[in-house]
Amino acid sequence: MADLRAGLIGLGMMGRHHARVLGSLEGVRLVAVADPAGDPHGVAGDRPLLRSVEELVAAGLDYCVVAVPTGLHESVGLALADAGVHALIEKPLAHDVSASTALVEAFEAAGLVGAVGHIERFNPALQSLRARLEAGDLGSVYQVATRRQGPFPARIADVGVVKDLATHDIDLTAWVTQQAYSAVSAQTAHRSGREHEDLVAATCRLFGGTVTSHLVNWLSPLKERVVVVTGEKGAFVADTITADLTFHANGEVATTWDAIARFRGVSEGDTVRYAIPKPEPLRTEHEHFRDAVQGKESDIVTLAQGRQTVRVAEAMIASAKSGTVVEL
Repeated sequence: MADLRAGLIGLGMMGRHHARVLGSLEGVRLVAVADPAGDPHGVAGDRPLLRSVEELVAAGLDYCVVAVPTGLHESVGLALADAGVHALIEKPLAHDVSASTALVEAFEAAGLVGAVGHIERFNPALQSLRARLEAGDLGSVYQVATRRQGPFPARIADVGVVKDLATHDIDLTAWVTQQAYSAVSAQTAHRSGREHEDLVAATCRLFGGTVTSHLVNWLSPLKERVVVVTGEKGAFVADTITADLTFHANGEVATTWDAIARFRGVSEGDTVRYAIPKPEPLRTEHEHFRDAVQGKESDIVTLAQGRQTVRVAEAMIASAKSGTVVEL
C-alpha cells in the first residue's frame, strides 16, 4: 500500500510537534506544510512551504492536520471537507457549538474521517486508568477531581482557559468514566488583564451519578496535570506530566485506635504505582488517526465527541456569567 499523503496547516508551538511526528510516521509522507505567517520553527525542511489551505489541498492530500488558532478551525475544516480531505483538527474542535456542528455535518456528509486532537486520551496513564475502571478495579466511581494549572502560554490569544485547557479535563473525564456531563456549575476570573478568563473552578455531575471538580488556570508558577478518581475500592491518581498511575486501596486491616477509627471514613490500604509502557501520546494519536483513514480498527476522538466537549465548555462559561447551574 502506498504511503498516505499528509499535510499540515499551522506551524506554531503545536504545529512543530505535529510536523516532527508526521515526518517520521510509518505509512505516511508529509508532503507539504502551510502557514500564512511562515515557518518560525523551521519544520518545513525540503517540503513546500505554502500559505493557505487551498494551496495545501492542491498539493494532493489524503489527510491534513489542522493546528491553526481555534477561531480558524471552522473555515479551514470546511475547506478540507469540501475538497474530500480527511482531517485531524486540534482541540477544541471549534470556537463554539454552532461552528462545531458545521464541521460534524460537513465531514459526515462527505463520508470523511474527522477527529479532534484531545491528546490526553492517549496519555499512557489515562489509557491504563480507563482500562482499569472498565475492568471494575475501582468498583463504583464516586468522584473525579482534576487540577490543571501553570503559567500563561504565550501561544494562546483567541480563547480563554476554559476552551483551551479545561476542554482537556472535560474530554478525559467523560472518556475515562464513560459518562457524559449532565450539569455544570462554574466560577471564572480575569486576573491577567486579557479579554478571556484565565481561571475556572467548576463542579459538575455526570449522567452516571459521578461528581466532578475541575481547577484550571494560567496563573500558577506550579505546573500540575493531575486526575484523581475516587471510588468504592480506593482512589487512582494519574499524573499526565510523568504518565504515572498510582492506586491507593482502601484498607482491609481494622483500625483499633478508636480516635482515628472514628475520624476516618475508610482506612489506608496498599499503594501501588504501576509500571506501564509510556509511548509518546502525540505519536499514539497520529497512529490511530492514520489507521482510521486506512479503514482499520482505531480509537479516535470523533468530531461529535469534540462538539460535546465544546458544549460542556460553553456551559461552564454560561454558568459563571449567570451564577446558575446549567443542565445539559
